[in-house]
Amino acid sequence: MKLRCAVIEDFQSVATTVVDWSPVTDDVEIVTFTEHLATVDEAATALDGFDIVVTLRERVPFPAELFARLPRLRLLVASGMRNSVIDFVAARRHGVEVCGTASSSTPPVELTWALLLGLARGIVPEATALRTGGPWQSTLGADLHGRTLGLLGLGKIGGRVAQVGLAFGMNVVAWSRNLTKERTDEVGATLAASKDELLAGSDFVSVHLALGERTRGLIGAAELARMRPTAYLINTSRAAIVDTDALLAALDAGTIAGAATDVFDVEPLPADDPVRSTPRLLATPHLGYVSRANYETYYGQAVEDIRAFLDGQPVRRLG
Repeated sequence: MKLRCAVIEDFQSVATTVVDWSPVTDDVEIVTFTEHLATVDEAATALDGFDIVVTLRERVPFPAELFARLPRLRLLVASGMRNSVIDFVAARRHGVEVCGTASSSTPPVELTWALLLGLARGIVPEATALRTGGPWQSTLGADLHGRTLGLLGLGKIGGRVAQVGLAFGMNVVAWSRNLTKERTDEVGATLAASKDELLAGSDFVSVHLALGERTRGLIGAAELARMRPTAYLINTSRAAIVDTDALLAALDAGTIAGAATDVFDVEPLPADDPVRSTPRLLATPHLGYVSRANYETYYGQAVEDIRAFLDGQPVRRLG
């Protein structure tokens, strides 16, 4: 009898077509789920009777309660090599192997610039007006050349965002608690003396930090108040780094020129969430990692993980 594998959160219905699953289909029945599993109850009901689950990023938490309710589960494959929503201790206790995949930093870098440029040149309102018979030119674009790009975080993604900013002729400054001058010199950026200095002096502020106790709520009402009224904030990192209520209040009041975000406190975003109607906010549905090349890596290596598990030699173990 074949094992059963659930591929969840396949919103675009592409999981079984972007890569070849034939290395495992003689032994495994693949079932895809295109709807979000929002609660433990929904996940437990949908995944009951499956031996393997493939999940994308951190969309669906796997707490101890869920492992306890999935007695057949033996392998959980998560895209990427880090995951904050899986209880690894519970997985081991219930005999579940957890494996990961590689993940490219290129798609979030590119999306950061899509959002920044979209904000700067008013792409969405101008394109919407053109298609709906609205005014011919209604916004005044913000220039990039000669302006200051402030980066909160200068790791793998932040460093590549900096390089693009430099190519646009921007002055790039960066700050994080442990950032060194050696690192900023390596990238070609300037080390800001403090977070407050970066916020006050930047025309565009982009967030590229990992979420942790020291970064949760890092940008709140006080920090937003330090930004210039002509400045823009872009967050493609983690929603909890920026206080959403404070950001929406600043946008409603017009104390900053605009913001863009790809990440939210609750995902998928509820239909009545104020994020959907707040002015001067460009929002996308967590597209940072959603690219063909990344999906080919995620699902291609998920197939490898499953094959290795079936052969008794698990690879890319997590936890």
